[in-house]
Amino acid sequence: MIRVDLTNIQSALGLPYEAALAPRLKIAHKHLQNGDGVGGEFTGWVHLPSQYDKEEFARIQAAAKKIQQDSQALVVVGIGGSYLGARGVIECLCSPNYNLKKKDTPNIYFVGNSLDSDHLTEVMELLEGVDFSVNVISKSGTTTEPAVAFRFFRRLLEERYGKEEAARRTYATTDRARGALKSLADQAGYESFVVPDEIGGRYSVLTAVGLLPIAVAGVDIEQLMAGAASMMEVCAQEGTENNPAWQYAGARYEMYRSGKKIEILAAYSPAFRFMTEWWKQLYGESEGKENKGLFPASVEFTADLHSMGQYIQQGERHLLETVVRFGPSDFENPVPFEEENGDGLNFLAGRSMDFIKTQAMDGTLLAHVEGGVPNIIVQADKNNAFTLGEIIYFFEYSCGLSGYLLDVNPFDQPGVEDYKKNMFALLGKPGYEELGEQLRAKLNR
Repeated sequence: MIRVDLTNIQSALGLPYEAALAPRLKIAHKHLQNGDGVGGEFTGWVHLPSQYDKEEFARIQAAAKKIQQDSQALVVVGIGGSYLGARGVIECLCSPNYNLKKKDTPNIYFVGNSLDSDHLTEVMELLEGVDFSVNVISKSGTTTEPAVAFRFFRRLLEERYGKEEAARRTYATTDRARGALKSLADQAGYESFVVPDEIGGRYSVLTAVGLLPIAVAGVDIEQLMAGAASMMEVCAQEGTENNPAWQYAGARYEMYRSGKKIEILAAYSPAFRFMTEWWKQLYGESEGKENKGLFPASVEFTADLHSMGQYIQQGERHLLETVVRFGPSDFENPVPFEEENGDGLNFLAGRSMDFIKTQAMDGTLLAHVEGGVPNIIVQADKNNAFTLGEIIYFFEYSCGLSGYLLDVNPFDQPGVEDYKKNMFALLGKPGYEELGEQLRAKLNR
């Protein structure tokens, strides 16, 4: 069960805010539950954990088993919400060193999330002599980064296996009925999974978008969905006292109103790093509109205490810190005793690494709060698929509430289209010729 501890923001706010904010949270909550707020056509994720397509879910599990049996690697082609959630879950539950571990599941390589030629070349080299499959993820099939990458890996599949076998090794997660990728999948005979119309990319990790690669990595996706369903029931309740999403959304909104501009999400495990990347997209695209919104940033403790710690402690006081804390590890790893004690660490001998980490957490928390950085703690249970399903849904629901509190549409991203338009023009895409001339003139001034 997710618990939100707001003890360390009270002094920063000065006055109680819960009762005054409750009516607005209630309105936002009803918009999410009923799908009748701005952007409501994209709230299919709200009831997804209990209403997902069970037939497709079974096909995802079957496809994952097939890939595990016939492939030593899976190439996941996607960008933004089409890869961040899946990578975050895999690294959090299976290790950030997943591809280096001895295991019975395929390596997973994520491509199509940049335009870097070196990265593309390296992954193709890693696939030499390796049986592999491809999961291409795109609603339209025309987003430049994944579309270009898919051309390379589609050709590599066909050169190695021939068109017929290449098609059997290609899995398309795309629109149900239309778009360039859907047309290509139908024509080539790829097995296809659906990006639901009513769920935007950054909210889609619990659909086929995230579930297929996550299942290939050996994660129990039934437990992942069970955790999300459990949190869905909790978040359906009204009232700040009962609903951790209300608590988190309300607190960060009041922090924003009080002058905080940046929210740092921190965790004390390297495995959580890509979950923070997923969180940054979720909140950045949902809230960052109309000159509003907290800027989402992330740190990995304790490593970043030795790089960003100085700024957090004594830099400009425009920061809010949220810390995700998991329950104890399965591994004790007590510190060894050494007779000579050359490093002076015998005072820790016999102490578990979990104990040491907890003291580091508490010491850092006290230092940051005393230094003027309000701190929200998101306390979770042991790091497993069920708990991570809870965390995903908790952050999604809190994000929807937060967007409505800011009076923005939490489910569109109009600003993203600006860079795409300019990129198309400079690349010479048909229909953008005039804009291309204007942009080149500006660049050549």
